[in-house]
Amino acid sequence: MTPAVSALKRAGISFELLSYTHDPAAVSYGLEAAEALGLAPEQVFKTLVAQLDDGRLAVGIVPVTASLDLKALAAALGARKAVMAELLQAERATGYVVGGISPLGQRKRLSMVLDRSADAWPVIYVSGGRRGLELALAPTDLQRLSGARIGAIARAAK
Repeated sequence: MTPAVSALKRAGISFELLSYTHDPAAVSYGLEAAEALGLAPEQVFKTLVAQLDDGRLAVGIVPVTASLDLKALAAALGARKAVMAELLQAERATGYVVGGISPLGQRKRLSMVLDRSADAWPVIYVSGGRRGLELALAPTDLQRLSGARIGAIARAAK
């Protein structure tokens, strides 16, 4: 049981837990999850931690097929700019290891923005709080439980 799963159960939110065997050699955790579980990659979302120019940490949740637009994330949260947080900083703030950072059940309540493409799906997949564990839930439930705003924060991957 991870903090993300516990948070969903406490809130009484309907979800599905999916697991797969994580390959330590995997380059992209999100694409690995989509492939291992036979999911549409556009429906699988990654949780990325960034640092805003005022020092706050924030979370962007975007499809694994896209990149996080840091400028758009900053603008959505009232900042001028953002950079990706250092890995150790992200792990300490969320309580999860990189590759298993869930937008739910984080150690600190960080501001979050969910990419608007999530609204195209009745169900999206996010990390369940460890590598090899995914949660399937409605984007509206994710938004409600995490307090995430909706915004256009994804851009085509390079």
